[in-house]
Amino acid sequence: MTAARFQAGVDGVEVLGRVDDLRGGILTPPALAFVADLARAFRPALQDRLAARKQAQAAFDAGRLPDFLPETAAVRAGDWTVAPLPPGLLDRRVEITGPVDRKMIINALNSGASCFMADFEDSNSPTWDNCIDGQVNLRDAVAGTIAWTDPERGKAYALNPVTAKLLVRPRGLHLVEKHLRVDGEPVPASLFDFGLYLFHNAAAQLARGEGPWFYLPKLQHHLEARWWNDVFVAAQQALGLPPGSIKATVLIETLPASFQMHEILWELREHSSGLNCGRWDYIFSFIKTLQAHPDKVLPDRSQVGMTQPFMAAYTSLVIQTCHRRGVHAMGGMAAQIPIKRDPALNQAALDKVRADKLREVKAGHDGTWVAHPGLVPVAMEIFDAHMPAPNQLHVLRPEVAVTQADLLAVPAGTRTRDGVVWNARVGIQYLEAWLGGNGCVPLYDLMEDAATAEISRAQLWQQVHHGARLEDGTVVTAELVVGLIRQQAALLGADAPAGHHFDQAADIFVELVTAPRCPDFLTLPAYDRLA
Repeated sequence: MTAARFQAGVDGVEVLGRVDDLRGGILTPPALAFVADLARAFRPALQDRLAARKQAQAAFDAGRLPDFLPETAAVRAGDWTVAPLPPGLLDRRVEITGPVDRKMIINALNSGASCFMADFEDSNSPTWDNCIDGQVNLRDAVAGTIAWTDPERGKAYALNPVTAKLLVRPRGLHLVEKHLRVDGEPVPASLFDFGLYLFHNAAAQLARGEGPWFYLPKLQHHLEARWWNDVFVAAQQALGLPPGSIKATVLIETLPASFQMHEILWELREHSSGLNCGRWDYIFSFIKTLQAHPDKVLPDRSQVGMTQPFMAAYTSLVIQTCHRRGVHAMGGMAAQIPIKRDPALNQAALDKVRADKLREVKAGHDGTWVAHPGLVPVAMEIFDAHMPAPNQLHVLRPEVAVTQADLLAVPAGTRTRDGVVWNARVGIQYLEAWLGGNGCVPLYDLMEDAATAEISRAQLWQQVHHGARLEDGTVVTAELVVGLIRQQAALLGADAPAGHHFDQAADIFVELVTAPRCPDFLTLPAYDRLA
């Protein structure tokens, strides 16, 4: 099949990516028309919201600090709750996340987790192949027909009789899908991912007693939540879905959003399934939002954990806010993964995961995230032992009284040369894999995705921009960091197979860490280089 076949059926729509018969089953004229209608209706308002982000950042750069909004005080003070949750979303004690490749989807659904979040965003390199084949894979998963055979080992994969509930995370509002154009402009990636999945799967999900359930990433303002709510209402009407059948959990993973949790739930109150502590993007957002403030330079990434006061304040506020509004407060991702090569290191990693999940369940979270099937039993054991009920909505946390200063407190710690080198190596290796089509990469016994890589590059930018001093007295300069990046890229490339992307990754990384202001997202310049 060619792009022209699809253009002829849908006025103003161009498909620029490769389409075969299998993909044509996703890119049908009715599905493309549905996505095109969403793009035409909501792209202008989205562009307004993205412009508002730039205006807000300019104010932060000029010295203003994020704070609770006086104009929405009545929403925060009001006595209201979100709409009741469907039965399938009442118990979400362990959720596994991962990209939308076929093997991952099967393994995640079979993992024993309560839910699986299929991710078009941070753990997915958004090549055309990954994104459109991901839609094929999810359609087959919903139909129960998904299967895969390892071409090297001959091992066959298929779904178990009982699987995790499926949730889907579309890409962030800042991204576009360059392979689909409507009226000459690329479609917002969020509407592409959301629209195609909803069109093909909503009716089947509802028929099986579940529903079209989503995660919404990287929101920075409650009016962005309002935008999504408007999209949901229009999409439900267009497809004849019952009002409120779409449910969405918002990741609180930006610093501005942490001051607007009540408002975000209010805007989505007919469609909300709670909030999630997107801890890694949140640390990145702290750096990016406060980039012009020299007193907000962080210590080494490895020292910025969940027990730091500003992170504890943020997660406590998520729990208190959600439970006051009658909806789930989901915990975040532990980056550790099983370490098969060394039993002692593996035990240490599992102990860290247990401690992290124990902290979450005792704080009042209703569930948590893992990135590897091998960690599902560990997290499940902790939550089963300490959360006998389906959730902890009754844990209201009345003692929590989080202030602006609490959310803006700089974590204690040191800055070291090892930390600088580690950030450079992780950032380069992640970008190299991302450019090669892999958005979820195990590095140094941790699972790295775009969110964790964002911390590494933003932290280097922050240190260069403010001339941070390391523990040994070294001042971090552009020359120092660029030299390290080039050196590490050369070392890594020398050991890599032919066709690697380390030179491109180093070029992008240098551009990111030496820019006059902290670039919004590493995926924006990198996406231009993807097929």
